[in-house]
Parts: sequence; C-alpha cells; structure tokens
Amino acid sequence: MAEPAAAGVPSLPREVREQLAELELELSEGDITQKGYEKKRAKLLAPYLPQTPGVDPAQQKESRPQMPAPSAAPSSASSASSSSKFHRARSGGARDERYRSDIHTEAVQAALAKHKEQKMALPMPTKRRSTFVQSPADACTPPDTSSASEDEGSLRRQAALSAALHQSLQNAESWINRSVQGSSTSSSASSTLSHGEGKGTSGSLADVFANARIETVSVPPDVTATTSSSSSSSARPAAVDLPPAGIVKGMHKASNRSSLMDTADGVPVSSRVSTKIQQLLNTLKRPKRPPLKEFFVDDFEEIVEVPQPDPNQPKPEGRQMTPVKGEPLGVVCNWPPALEAALQRWGTTQAKCPCLTALDVTGKPVYTLTYGKLWSRSLKLAYTLLNKLGTKNEPVLKPGDRVALVYPNNDPVMFMVAFYGCLLAEVIPVPIEDAGGQQIGFLLGSCGIALALTTEVCLKGLPKTQNGEIVQFKGWPRLKWVVTDSKYLSKSPKDWQPNISAAGPEPAYIEYKTSKEGSVMGVAVSRGAMLAHCQALSQACNYSEGETIVNVLDFKKDAGLWHGILTNVMNKLHTISVPYSVMKTCPLSWVQRVHAHKAKVALVKCRDLHWAMMAHRDQRDVSLGSLRMLVVTDGANPWSVSSCDAFLSLFQSHGLKPEAICPCATSPEAMTIAIRRPGVPGAPLPGRAILSMHGLSFGVIRVNTEDKNSALTVQDVGHVMPGGMMCIVKPEGPPQLCKTDEIGEICVSSRAGGMMYYGLAGVTKNTFEVVPVTAAGCPVAEVPFVRSGLLGFVGPGSLVFVVGKMDGLLTVSGRRHNADDIVATGLAVESIKTVYRGRIAVFSVSVFYDERIVVVAEQRPDASEEDSFQWMSRVLQAIDSIHQVGVYCLALVPANTLPKTPLGGIHISQTKQHFLEGSLHPCNILMCPHTCVTNLPKPRQKQPGVGPASVMVGNLVAGKRIAQASGRDLGQLEDNDLVKKHQFLTEVLQWRAQATPDHPLFLLLNAKGTTVCTATCLQLHKKAERIGSVLCDKGHLNAGDNVVLLYPPGIELISAFYGCLYAGCVPVTVRPPHAQSLAATLPTVRMIVEVSKAACILTTQTLMRLLKSREAAAAVDVKTWPTIIDTDDLPRKRLAQLYKPPTPEMLAYLDFSVSTTGMLTGVKMSHAAVSGLCRAIKLQCELYSSRQIAICLDPYCGLGFVLWCLCSVYSGHQSILIPPMELESNLFLWLSTVSQYKIRDTFCSYSVMELCTKGLGNQVEMLKARGINLSCVRTCVVVAEERPRVALTHSFSKLFKDIGLSPRAVSTTFGSRVNVAICLQGTSGPDPTTVYVDLKSLRHDRVRLVERGAPQSLLLAESGKILPGVKVVIVNPETKGPLGDSHLGEIWVNSPHTASGYYTIYDSESLQADHFNTRLSFGDAAQTLWARTGYLGFVRRTELTAASGERHDALYVVGALDETLELRGLRYHPIDIETSVSRTHRSIAECAVFTWTNLLVVVVELCGCEQEALDLVPLVTNVVLEEHYLIVGVVVVVDPGVIPINSRGEKQRMHLRDSFLADQLDPIYVAYNM
Repeated sequence: MAEPAAAGVPSLPREVREQLAELELELSEGDITQKGYEKKRAKLLAPYLPQTPGVDPAQQKESRPQMPAPSAAPSSASSASSSSKFHRARSGGARDERYRSDIHTEAVQAALAKHKEQKMALPMPTKRRSTFVQSPADACTPPDTSSASEDEGSLRRQAALSAALHQSLQNAESWINRSVQGSSTSSSASSTLSHGEGKGTSGSLADVFANARIETVSVPPDVTATTSSSSSSSARPAAVDLPPAGIVKGMHKASNRSSLMDTADGVPVSSRVSTKIQQLLNTLKRPKRPPLKEFFVDDFEEIVEVPQPDPNQPKPEGRQMTPVKGEPLGVVCNWPPALEAALQRWGTTQAKCPCLTALDVTGKPVYTLTYGKLWSRSLKLAYTLLNKLGTKNEPVLKPGDRVALVYPNNDPVMFMVAFYGCLLAEVIPVPIEDAGGQQIGFLLGSCGIALALTTEVCLKGLPKTQNGEIVQFKGWPRLKWVVTDSKYLSKSPKDWQPNISAAGPEPAYIEYKTSKEGSVMGVAVSRGAMLAHCQALSQACNYSEGETIVNVLDFKKDAGLWHGILTNVMNKLHTISVPYSVMKTCPLSWVQRVHAHKAKVALVKCRDLHWAMMAHRDQRDVSLGSLRMLVVTDGANPWSVSSCDAFLSLFQSHGLKPEAICPCATSPEAMTIAIRRPGVPGAPLPGRAILSMHGLSFGVIRVNTEDKNSALTVQDVGHVMPGGMMCIVKPEGPPQLCKTDEIGEICVSSRAGGMMYYGLAGVTKNTFEVVPVTAAGCPVAEVPFVRSGLLGFVGPGSLVFVVGKMDGLLTVSGRRHNADDIVATGLAVESIKTVYRGRIAVFSVSVFYDERIVVVAEQRPDASEEDSFQWMSRVLQAIDSIHQVGVYCLALVPANTLPKTPLGGIHISQTKQHFLEGSLHPCNILMCPHTCVTNLPKPRQKQPGVGPASVMVGNLVAGKRIAQASGRDLGQLEDNDLVKKHQFLTEVLQWRAQATPDHPLFLLLNAKGTTVCTATCLQLHKKAERIGSVLCDKGHLNAGDNVVLLYPPGIELISAFYGCLYAGCVPVTVRPPHAQSLAATLPTVRMIVEVSKAACILTTQTLMRLLKSREAAAAVDVKTWPTIIDTDDLPRKRLAQLYKPPTPEMLAYLDFSVSTTGMLTGVKMSHAAVSGLCRAIKLQCELYSSRQIAICLDPYCGLGFVLWCLCSVYSGHQSILIPPMELESNLFLWLSTVSQYKIRDTFCSYSVMELCTKGLGNQVEMLKARGINLSCVRTCVVVAEERPRVALTHSFSKLFKDIGLSPRAVSTTFGSRVNVAICLQGTSGPDPTTVYVDLKSLRHDRVRLVERGAPQSLLLAESGKILPGVKVVIVNPETKGPLGDSHLGEIWVNSPHTASGYYTIYDSESLQADHFNTRLSFGDAAQTLWARTGYLGFVRRTELTAASGERHDALYVVGALDETLELRGLRYHPIDIETSVSRTHRSIAECAVFTWTNLLVVVVELCGCEQEALDLVPLVTNVVLEEHYLIVGVVVVVDPGVIPINSRGEKQRMHLRDSFLADQLDPIYVAYNM
C-alpha cells in the first residue's frame, strides 16, 4: 500500500492556500475564465514549484508523489503545451461531487494527451438547425479558441492545408487505431474536415480533394447515380417514377455494382455527406482492437463469436481468505432491553433534555423536540392508532400490521414521533419517499400496506380527485390516510400503557431499497437487530449521553435513520437535522451548526463536503475543532477519497483533526458493514490502496505499477463492526470464499442486520441466508451471512476496502467494470463546458449476446455543438484508454430531463427504461457499434469450384427435386370461343364491332362513383378509326413509327391505343406529367419520348397546353417536342384501310417502366405475346362477355396496362375503370363500386389497398351503414412486381371481413419486366398458401421451413398461381445451373407471352440474349430458352391438388436481385431490415435501407415530433444488430414523404441513395455510427 499523499497543496503557506481557494470558487461560479484561472494560479504557485525543463508548470501543479506528472513520458515541449491546453484544475460546482478526484482528472488528461491529435477524425453528426437549438451560442463559437490560442490555431490550419496539398500529412494516431492508415489524402481530409461545415478552409480543402480524387480514379459509370442534372431531383413528390437523369440503359442489372460501391463516383466528392462518410470509412478501416479468432463456420448456422478468455489475464494467486471478526460487542450494564424502553426511560426521567432540532429554510433552528415531548406525543399516536381508527370490535390496525410513513424531507420531528408511535403500538413503520412512483406501489403491495401516516401540510399537497379524495397513484394499493399532527391525536387514558417487551426476532421496521432493475423492495429489520445495531454503532462511535450530533443525511433510511433517529434515542443524544433543501440554499449550514453547537459527530456525504468547500469563503470564523468524528457515509464509493483529502486540506486550518475523518460502508441488507474508528491524534493516517483498473476488471487486486493512468485509489472504511463477522465471496455462482487478492461481494454475519425482503421469500433466501463455503465445499460457519451488495476486499490489518457496488457492475465480454468508475472518467474529461451539474448516468443494455455500455449525460443549456461533440469524442477516448472497454452509445440530453430520485440524483433504472423504449429524447448522440461489437459471426466465404453439375448431382443424391413449376398446358385447353381464330387484337375488335356492336366494354367512374364515359364495341372501333386517320393525315406517320400516348387514366387512352394499331404505329403509354410538380415529373416524360424515338405525341388539349407552357420550359426544352396532336375534337374521317401486321412477331406496343433501382427500361411486346397473354388471363380468370370486373390500377405499364386496355377487347367482358387518384378524394369509391355492381373479380395496387386499410380501418361500421357488402367478391387481386406484402393483405382481409370479404379472396400477382404476368390467382385451383422460412438460412440462399412463431422467421405468401403456358425454374444466378427446391435462386420463365427484348438506344445484343434468350448451363431443360426475371424466389411442392390433378407447386417470390444487399458475404433483402426497423418505434412512418461503400445506411421517416429523432438512432442500431447481425453505418432521420415511392407503391431506394449522397434530403438528423 502506498504512503499517504502528504505533499502538494497542504504544504503551502496559509494565505496562498486561501487565495487558491478563492480562485477555485471564482472559476466554479464563472467569474473568471479557465485561461485567466490558469494564469493566476500559475503565478501564485510559481515560487513554490521546482521547475523541470520541458514540463509546463501548469501541469506540475497538483502532481502527487504516487503519480508522476502526466507529461513525463513525451517530454518534448510541444506535447507538454498541448496537454496543458486541455488540463483543467479542480473544476467548480459543475461536477457530480461523488466522483471528484483530481488524481483521476490528471490521469484522464494524461491518457488523452497520449492521443496527440486533439480533435478526433470522427464525422460530426449532421443536424437540422431548427431541431435542437438550445441557444444562439453554438452559431458563433469559433471551434479552435476552445482549446488553443487563436494564432496557434490558424497556424495549425494553414499547415494542415499546405500539407494536404502535398498529400503528405499522415493522420496522427487516432484512438481507434493503433497504426497509421495508408491513404494519406483521405485521412488528412478526415482530420481537417472533422467538424462539418462552416469553416472556409475546410471548404476549399474539400474542393482540393474532390479534384484530386476524381482525376486519379477511373471508374465505370454508375447506372444508378444522378450525374448530369442532379438539380432536377431536389423537390420530389413521393409517388413519381423517376429514372436517373441523363443516363438510360436497357439493362437493369447494375453491371458491376461492387466496383461502383468503393468510390463516390457520380456524386461530387465535396458534397457534405460524402466527406463525412469518407471520414467514417477511414475511421472504420482501422483495425478493431480485439482481433477475431479464426474458426470453422458451419454454413447452415451463423456462429456468434464467443469471447475466449485472454490467456494473459491476471488470475488470483493468494491463499483462501479466512473470515474476519470484529471486536466482541461489550455488555454495558445500563443498556435497555429494547429501544422503546430507552425512549420510555429518557422521556420520563430526562423530559427536558433536547432530542432533535429542526431547521427552517434559511438554516436557523426552528423547533427542538425534547425527550419528554417525543415520549408523550408517540404515546398519544400509539393509542390513537390502536384504539381510535376503527370500532372496538373491528380495529383498523392490529399489532404486526405495516404502515406507510409519508413525511417530507424537511420535517424530521413529525417523522420521529410517527416512527416511535408505530413502535410503541407494535405496528411496523415503512418510511417511503413522497407519494408517486409506481415502484413504491410495488413495495406497498408486497408489504400489504393499507394505511399511510402523514402531516396535514403534506396531505394538502397530495393530488385530489374532483370529490376531494386523494388520487389513487398508479400501481398503488388503496390507502387510508391518517394525519398525525398533535391536534388530531387523542390523549391516552392514565391507565393505558404500551406493551414494551424485550427485543426479539419480530420485525420492528422496514427500510426500502431500489434494485438495479428499478423495483423497490422492503428490508425488514427485527427489534433484536435494531437494538443490536444501535449497540454496535454506540460502541464503534463511542457515543456518550448528551452528545450533540449533526445529521445531513436522509433521516428516513440508512445511516441517517440509524444514527439520527435510533442510536440517538439509545444514548440520549441531541441530533441537529439539516435537510437537503437547506443544503441547496446554504451549503455551509451544516458546518455552521457544528460550530454553533460544538457538535462532536457529523454525518455527511461527499456531496456535503464538496458544497462546504465551494461556499467556504462566505464564512471565515467557523471552527470544526469540536468534531471527534466526521462520518462520511458514502466513504465506500472509491471516489470519496479525494473529497475527504480536499476537505481536510481546506478545513484543517479551522480546527478539523485529520483523524476525525471516518469513512464507513453501509447497505440496506447488512446495515453498517464497517466504519473507521476515530484515530489517536498524531498517529499516522491509514494507507491508501492504489489498484490497477485492468486487474479490477478481472476481479483481481493488483497494486498499480505500469500504467499510472488507469489506477484507482481507494481508502479503507475501517474495521468490521463490533460483534460482526465478514467474508468475501465470489459475486457469481455459489458463495465460495475468495482468495486474499481477489475482489468479491462482502458478506456479513451479525445480530445487527436485515432479516428478509418483506413478502418476497424467493429473493430473500439468496441474500439473507447465504452459507459461504471453502474451495472444498465446507461451510465457513454455523451462522448464515447476509450479502451486502458491495464489492471489495479485506486488506492488511483487517481493514475493509470497497471498490464498487454489485448494482453498478457492468460485465462486458467477461470483464467487470464499475459504473461509478466510468462516471468518474467522464467527469474528469473537461466536462465543465458540456455536462450540466456533472449529471452522468452509466448503465449497460444487453444487445447481441453481450452487455453494452451506455453513457447518458445532461448537456448544459449553453453548450455549443462543437464543445459537446468534442467532449463526447474525448470521453470515448478516455474510457477506451483507462478502462479498455468500448462505449456502445453516448447520449447527451437537455438539462434537467433525466428522471430524478427523490433527493435529486439520477434515477438510473428509469433512465435505462427510457433509453430502451425510445423516450429519452437526446439532443446529441454518438453510437460506436463498430468498435464495441466484436462478437459478430465471421463473414461467409463462398466456396469456389462447385460447378452447377455437382450441385445438381448433390441435390439428386439428397433426394431433392429440381425446383421448377408450370401452369396448365395450353395445348389441352380448348376455347369454344371464336376469338382463337383471330391472330391480332385489332381483328378481334373489328369482329366484336360487327358481331356485338352495342355490347359495353368499358365504364369509367369519377370520384362520386357516377359513370362519366362508356364505350361499346362499335364506339371504340369508330373512335380508333378516326384517331388512326388523324395520325396518317396530320402526323404523316409510317407503319412502325412509335407514338407516345399521354392521357389521364380513362377510355381516351384505350381509343388512342387501338387508333395507333389501326394506323400501324407502335403505341407507348406514358403517365402524364403532374401540373403541380412539373420539374419533377416532366423530365421522365421527356426521357421516354427521347428513348422511344417517338415520331408523335397523342394527348388531350389540356395536356398539350401544359407541354408547351412556360413552366414546362423551365424543366425541359419544349422546342424539341415531336409533333403533338390533340384528340379532343376529331374530324369524322375514317381510315381508308386498317393496317394488318404481316406476322404476329411484329411489334405491337412498347412498355416503359422505371424499376425500383431507378432503371428506365422499355420492353417490346409482339402481337403474338399480346394474344398469348390475353388468352392466358382469360383462361385463368374464366373471363367471358357476361362478366364484369373492376379495375383500380394505373394503366401505363405492366399488367395494369394489359388489364385496363387489352383484356376486355380480347375476352369481351365489361371493365369498370376506377382511376386510383379518384380514391384520394373518396376513399369509399372502390369498395362501394365493387359492392354496387356485385363484382366477382377486382384488381388493385398495393397503394390502393394501403389507402383503404389506413383510411377506412376505423370506419367499418360506416361502410356497413352505407350498405357496402363484399360477399360477392371471389378474387381480389393485387397487381405487383415484388414480394407479396403479407402484413398488408392480411390486415385488409381482417378489416373488411365484417362487410363480407372472404379471407380466401385476396391474392397477389407476380410479373417482371421480361414477362409482365407470370402468376395470377384466378378462379380455379387451390387457395394461395403461406409458409414461414428461416431468415438466417435465406441469407445463405437456402430455404428452411420453420414453425409459426419461431425466432427469426419470415412469413411469405405464394404469388398467385402460375398462368397457363408458363414454366418457371429456379436458377443459381452466378453459375446458371438449376437448383433444388431447398434453395433460393433467380426465377427464370418460359412462356409464349414473354416480351421479345429491351427497347434500347444501344443495340446491346449480349444483354438481350442474357435476359431474354438464355439457356441453363446444365440439365434436362438446357435446350429451352428462358428469360431472367431478375427476382429471387423458390418453389415448394404443397399437399394441395392442382387443376391438373397433380400436387400443386407454389412459387414464392422473395425479392428483386438488384435490390439485395451483399454484406458480410451474405445476401440481405432490404424489406426484411426495413420491417424490423419499422417495428422499433411508433414514430417511424416509413423506412428504407441501401448500402454505400459497404456501409449500411438506414433512412427513417419520423412522424412524431422532432425531439424524438435521436431516440431512433440507438433503437434502429439495436434491432438491426439483434435480428440481422449487421452493424448500421449511418442512420438518417427525415420528414414524412421524403422516401420516394413509385406509382406501384414500391420504394425507390437508389433514388433515395442518390439524393442522400448529393445532400438533397434536408435530414432532421444524420448519425454516423462509429
């Protein structure tokens, strides 16, 4: 053990010490700047400091003998000056006093000085200015002045700039890495640009880098990036199809995504987001500290890395400890048989003696309770409780009942009377904090309490209901309230005497304690233990009758109750009670009381010592010479030592004796465990233990030798209590004795300890009935021990040392850290600018199979962004350096917002709960999952060399089917219909116009549900003829020219389509631009016009005017439109002859669509494909002319267009057309139409279904009232090109079940660009099936079915039935070999209605061949030509019977191949991650994920208030880590509607990515996870 720290401040002359103290105070109260303080202080100390060359005098000032000055290691002048810049002397009241330690402050500063660069290269989070503005200070604080002088800062910046231009500045070591990173350019960028925007130099530097990077890197163009006109994409409405401006390809596989990902091409590098991401990448490229071990991974199961014990970790080497006994409890002749007897004795014989003095708010004595008064009033109360509350036959209270005591902290007199009144009445008092708190309700319930005692004033302050009754608090049992003010008590009759028996094992009182989880439990103390404890305290503290003691502690529990209320009466002491409220206004009050009353003993906490030091200069003439004991009741906190030292050094001149300082250790269960007895004057003070933090984290005591920074200096808490026995047992597992050099939980056996947790027998056994055993398993003693909840060891001379609490233990990767130690480290990092009143909470949360450390601090209202961020990055460095543990999350919340305990501390368990449920509302947050989470499974390595043939053979050997499926065979299905003989749709229309001229084909509805337009066969034919003739006359078009049709959804569009076919032109349907958002929608139209090489545009007059308007001219070049013809007023002229294509393989129309990855692709549909498709749909849905179907879809591409324009003409059924945009003004439109027309088959999109589900969800009764009934519906089909949204279809079915919708009706279709309709449910055939698959296996491209409710399971639904004539096979997209049905692979399709190729500018034959006419590399089906859908899926054979009589094969679509994210060697589907994220917080409206340079970026739309934005960051990070084993790189919080969604309701993630990288999202907050 080291010698006491004697040198240092105390050896200075008294007047210098006083001047120093004044300086401290000026600094703490903000009267002087830090710089001024340092100057003045250095000047004062200069004559007394020995000068060492190369060491800044400001640094030597407080070095203690046991710790060399921090800058001794790097003694170059520059490092000394830089470390002095962030050295702080003892800071003022801005710190939480429990953890003040100047030694530790110096250690932390030295640890930080090791990391030479002061500003870390962490990217600062981007924050919307409006969100968290706390004060205008942050706008104008120049970043550098905080730490360096102005000229030095500017020099440093110039140097950095010139060095960057030479590309030679190596990044100084950062705390995460221990090595210098290779690319000097990017790393110097990150160190210089670390503080966001706002500095001119960094802007220019960014430009330098932008140019440097772009010249040196040559990269293939990114198909998804926005290069030429990024401006066009700034203001986007949500539902727009947006191709990338300027680049179009007919391909939609991003050709070489991996190489594109590694650079920021396509995005100007100087944009803010990408520089930050570049910084983040630089930080992340550095190696993590704990290296991952190599081990074998079974491909099926992802193995979580289990931390292996470090072979070099310190292990205990001492012998097994032996239990330590206290001195015997002396028997004093006049000790009473019970505490009540002592009260009776003093109350009757010494009635005039003072017992308790209460102070008023200003700290003046206001009332003194004498022993006579205490006795008489307690007697009255006892009599009232037993006899006056109920009737004689039914008393409310019986002896042994529990009673709650609710008294304010500033009324000790009433409390003391109530407490002794209960003891005399033989009921059990349970003192609790002021009313409220659900957890207190748990305590009241477990103690079975029905009655509460309180004061009149307190009762008036309780919240009341309307009729004046006291509110029933949440979680509380029903209570009867009794006021104990004297005027309400009945005097007891002369002959009534309380029953005072000798103290025995029956409970006397119950003291509450809060557990780590936040639940409140009651520790019952027996009358025997209460008496024995008072005797032990009297003996240890050597109390004598009539002494005066000053109590600053809470008198309701712990040492305040034991000394100030109980031992007080035993020894006829006089207690002066100083409440917390007085301490807040007059911190010196307790010192003044000691002085005024010449008190012999004072009971305080470190906080009170600190406050007295702060206010010390207000009072020069106080004397503490009367004190023989200054009991420091939180002396068990390892950080108490420096408060005790500092207090002694200041007040020694006021008569305080060094030997009077007596730390003690207490716990609710074991009561007083140990206390230092007052020393002999002049004897040497006890030694200190200087322990290695590293050793402590392994539970081993090692005197710190090597790293001086990570030391913990602990003072002893004296010896074991008289009559007690103590041993140290292992904290986890069975209570085995520790070795002498091992840290364990302190257990105590004595008559003076708690007996049980009242009403909780199970928990009691493990705490109060512990039998410690030796290594051999033999019990140590006959008597049971009580666990104290304190961690410590017994040092030389049987002195007890405490190093922490079990409640504050954080076990991370097998090492133990103490929350208090981490708080102390956080406070030692210049927290004065940032942390409000030193309020820091540290706790751990369990994420991904380990505990993770979370640090939450309150931020000062005037702290600037820059200061806060710098403090946060510093804290991370300091904790990493001193404790060698990573912090998972560091959050700053606004001042005074953390939940408080009754005495103003931070309520840790509630803070943790708020954090986990996302209601903490931080104003700053930094997550470091990349550094903390070291137990992720190893990335999957793809096994090379397994060819497709071997896979197939493997499947056959394993008895697995090859995954393929097909619809019914077209050859066997005969149509009795005459349509078959017509090869072309135009012929069918002409035939229908002759055969059934008046048969209505189309009916268009408006928002009111009224028919605005109809078309019979003849009307449609005639209108088409007229449009055809206009095309020939006005447009001068030739057969084969392309014509763009620009119409709102309706019948005009259909007529124009057939008009084109009649004229031999190729129609291209395009969604018209939106008048309100021309800038966003018109470029897409322009692009399709250009790409399709259209010779002419057919449209309406309104749209024609729009195309040529001034607003349009702002968005595109309107002078270069092709001929525009409006079809509103047509001449009555017919075509001379209708065009008939020479072969069915001729092009019928072009179908353009923007894929979710932002690709604009046009596919060619031949006449043969059109007829084949219409026939397949007719057969599948059994469509014929007497049927009606309702369509609520966009008619511009894919299956939506086919159903709207083509099917009715082919099959003759009537289509009721409902434009989806009409639903926005009338949500009932679609469902009421279906009900009114008794529709059996209806088609809609996901957006329509979502509108109805969200908008009509709570109006089902209203639908019933309107008479809407959906029992007629046989099939309700959602047209989609994605994985079925099961949650949406299920909730839709459930919601509208009450108005007759059959749960079997809803199904989905599946189509892709190469083939618009592959699956469609139809009328015959089995119902759609669902399966649960294992998500972990899916990432490995395997399909494993699991039970419902299995962890990590995903519900998938079949995408309808495969259409007649369609064959699908599941293929490995890399090897092109067929797969077995337990594999996930690309869906390939073969069918007569597959598109015949891409319509593209480039004539890329290879791509056509690859996507439309490709062959399997192996197997029976190798001769067939297949088209690749670009979607991943699998086939499962079900138990159901298909129409053909064989077992039905179901096709499940999992997601688009283009969209998948390849991370850590596994394949992820964005929707799965998004589903997890959306579930985490009620305020997440929508979510989208994408990757950028291997970083996972999660964008969430916040629908709550903006202060919830930062709550989402940890929740999102946690859920993705827990459920997907992925670390989120960036979390972006944006406003609702920012994530672009196309007309089909699909998210456009690539657009989102481009907007993010071009910094166009205007995010509320961007968090870069470290």
